[in-house]
Amino acid sequence: MTIMTTSLLKAVFVIFCSLLNVNHIFSQIIGNDRENSYKRVFVDTDNFGISYLDTLEKAYKYVDSNSLKFAILNDLGYYWHTRNLIRAYDYNREGLALAVSEKDSLWEGRFQISQGAILLRMEALDSALIVLRSAKQKVRPSDLPFLYTQMGYVYERKGQLDSAADYALESLKLGQELGDLKAIAIAYSDLSNLFWKQSKYLRGLEYGLKSLEIFEKRGINDLDYDFALYVVGNNYLALEQFEEALKYYRHAIAIGERYGFYNNLSDIYISLVDLYATMKEYNAAEEAGEKALKYAELLDNNFMTMRSWLALGKLQNLQGKYISAMNSLQKSIEVATVDFSDEFYLSQAYENLGKAYAGSHNYQEAYLAMEEYDRLKNSIFTTEADRHISLLQTEFDVAEKESMILVQESQIKKQRSRQTFISIIAALLLLILVLLYKTVQSNKRKNTLLQEQNKEKEYLLKEIHHRVKNNLEIVSSLLALQSEQITDQKVKDAMLKSQHRIHSMSLIHQKLYQGKSISVIEMREYFINLGNYIVETFDAQDRIKVECHMDPLELDVDMAIPLGLIVNELLTNSMKYAFPDQGKGTVMIRVQEKDTHLYLEVNDNGIGKPLARENEGVGFGTQLIALLTQQLEGKMSLTVKDGTSVSFKFQNHHKAA
Repeated sequence: MTIMTTSLLKAVFVIFCSLLNVNHIFSQIIGNDRENSYKRVFVDTDNFGISYLDTLEKAYKYVDSNSLKFAILNDLGYYWHTRNLIRAYDYNREGLALAVSEKDSLWEGRFQISQGAILLRMEALDSALIVLRSAKQKVRPSDLPFLYTQMGYVYERKGQLDSAADYALESLKLGQELGDLKAIAIAYSDLSNLFWKQSKYLRGLEYGLKSLEIFEKRGINDLDYDFALYVVGNNYLALEQFEEALKYYRHAIAIGERYGFYNNLSDIYISLVDLYATMKEYNAAEEAGEKALKYAELLDNNFMTMRSWLALGKLQNLQGKYISAMNSLQKSIEVATVDFSDEFYLSQAYENLGKAYAGSHNYQEAYLAMEEYDRLKNSIFTTEADRHISLLQTEFDVAEKESMILVQESQIKKQRSRQTFISIIAALLLLILVLLYKTVQSNKRKNTLLQEQNKEKEYLLKEIHHRVKNNLEIVSSLLALQSEQITDQKVKDAMLKSQHRIHSMSLIHQKLYQGKSISVIEMREYFINLGNYIVETFDAQDRIKVECHMDPLELDVDMAIPLGLIVNELLTNSMKYAFPDQGKGTVMIRVQEKDTHLYLEVNDNGIGKPLARENEGVGFGTQLIALLTQQLEGKMSLTVKDGTSVSFKFQNHHKAA
């Protein structure tokens, strides 16, 4: 029978005994060595669930040994501070009051350390410092690494990163002296987090991986191991190694969800917002933001709530949702309040608020927000603080290197035995390099040949476009000659329209062989040339002006030819019907690109006759425009007021790369 099963059976029996009011039986179950019969949560075991903690909550009242009762109450208080701060504080306060009444200064100090951790989560940073300093005089040296860890967390939250580093290194030294693996692992994890905050990601990753290695040797999945996984994920994310980061975050989530570490879960989901946003997986990022906020609110922790709104604001900025971003970031700053202290995340909130204001063209507010960001950032990352941390790190590295010299000397002998093997490998590598060099040279020659072939193909393609253009011009000339032999005005008009259509396509091919690219057309210059041609054809240079209002825009042939034909038909209609009796006016062409759509508008200030006149029915030109619009997955709208305006909205699947 496992220890876990035994513990559960004991707990169940305790509840039964309490109901029968036979408390003396419980003392028999615990046995003579009462303290050793209790397995401390996350210290002696991690093999338990919520039901085990419920059992402890009911059973500790019936424990005769004060030291055992203290241990259970302290474990319950510290465990619950990751899920429910009020509940954690109540257990801690009960244990502290009992220790004071029993005049047990050791346990009074231990409860004060746990109380400091709880007060830190409750944003009472100054109170946490007072309690922790008081505890230092009461506890044993073996308790000091945990105390220094909490002191470091308080100073980190206050934005005093140099003081936080002092306590992390002090905890590390003590842990090494005491042989306390957990203290060493936590210290490395805290240093990893501090280097991450200072943007020293490679150093942060180095210490984070050291921390995980020690935690895994220890073999307990607890709150601090979960946090170390999260910190390593943060450093991988900052180094843009997204798959590695995601792997560590998922591992941390699995542990956090098993034990209900709401604080860590909120932390992890905040980082996942940044990860998914960077990968442009915005739906996943929004879901992560909602989960981060949910766990922060379950814990009722302003620090996590503030950072959750900050993460959502950063995401909304990336999406261009500047109004939503401003709302989220303002909520983040409101949650922070005057006593928030953590300038690191508060500076990020103001930085992103400045970006949101700038994105909304509110530059005055953007300037004020960025000014506050600079002030906060400069208060954290001072030259003195950076120098102090670097000095501490240097001192620690020197001490570590000295302790490693003996180990290295023992490794020298092994290295000598490897030298022969390395020499063989080096010879093989040299051979491989020679082969690689020859391969590279061969590939270089092939690439040169391919480039020459590509130039030849490009020349041939341009020549083809040139010939197509010439053939189209010949067809246009033939149509012109043929129309001279025709007396029927309607037939002559049809022939003229066909000439225009052929010329619009001819211009496309002309642009292709004359331009730098053989696959795309610059549409603004094309429309100007087409408009001038139509005006000259109708001999209306002195009466009608064609203007093209658009930015330079490149489209491929499949999009350019249908658009050219549509504009050709509309310009022809304007010339024929909009300005009768030698009237004067202007025809305007507007093209605008938005997201995945293309917007075309052709309007004139003529007499306002519609595209399809009722007395003539629907002509071929109108049918052609409708067919081309359908081909381009577009929609057309006609407005007849102070002239004629025809607007189109097309799916832009053919934008030039």
